[in-house]
Amino acid sequence: MNDVGFDVASFTNRTAHSLFGIVSAVDPVNHAVKVRIQPDNLETGWIPDACGVQAGNLRVSHPSSVGTHVVLQPVEGDGEHFVVTGIVFDTVVKPPVSPITGVVAQAGEMLVMAGCGAPPLDGRLAGAPTDGGGWWHITSQGFFGGAGNAGFSIGNDLIRLFSGDVSLELGASGLKVSGGDVKTDLHSLNEHFHLVGSQKTEGPTG
Repeated sequence: MNDVGFDVASFTNRTAHSLFGIVSAVDPVNHAVKVRIQPDNLETGWIPDACGVQAGNLRVSHPSSVGTHVVLQPVEGDGEHFVVTGIVFDTVVKPPVSPITGVVAQAGEMLVMAGCGAPPLDGRLAGAPTDGGGWWHITSQGFFGGAGNAGFSIGNDLIRLFSGDVSLELGASGLKVSGGDVKTDLHSLNEHFHLVGSQKTEGPTG
């Protein structure tokens, strides 16, 4: 006599379900990818890469890279028609660390960072991070962003721009420049002086 449980298990295993995969090719123009399904390493055809947001006139695009660890979802349970529905961090490709806080994004925050290093290809090590990549981090304390040695922060009552050792701060008390000079096309504040007849004043003292 057949066991109904075995029949159910057999039918369930033939039903398409969510799978993990590794991106093997990318078509950013059509926002499509090919994926090697794990653990069998079988490659799909071109399938939609759903790593983006479309809401009316607002569109956010961030195509997957080759080597990215993704989640595949079958369309209407069809094992031959998958779509990428998410990206998974793992022990090799880890979440980025914020230049502001020194840790990964916490609950209630959003961190976007470029130049973190490409995912590994064909079992090789992940790519090294690159200098100068753009980033921004939204936290409950403010909005922060930058690229290389330049950046900005917007807090409750202060806007700060910085590049290297030079900074500009705009707050309730006014505008402050530290570590540098204020220049126009013709004049420098630090080197500025006035002519008085044939004499000239010294530079600014306060």
